[in-house]
Amino acid sequence: MFLPLILIFLIMWLLIFRPQARKQKQHQRMVQEVQPGDRILTVGGFYGVVKGFKNDDKVLILELDKNVKVELVRSSIAQNLTAEERSASAKRK
Repeated sequence: MFLPLILIFLIMWLLIFRPQARKQKQHQRMVQEVQPGDRILTVGGFYGVVKGFKNDDKVLILELDKNVKVELVRSSIAQNLTAEERSASAKRK
């Protein structure tokens, strides 16, 4: 009686929840590996270069252009473009 319900839950977990958790862990790792000098893309669509960190590395200072700096929380990072370029060049070699 409960077997079909258990099978449906197991399939949902394998197809939906597990890949999402894997993506979330990968994003957290990427956010923690950001260093000053890295070029990043924010969730708001801004491109910039990380200049430093504040408040125990929870806030980063992002330079968008000359004399234009903003403070962002780490969770607002969508992509680390510098790390992606490094991994792409390493794969080509």
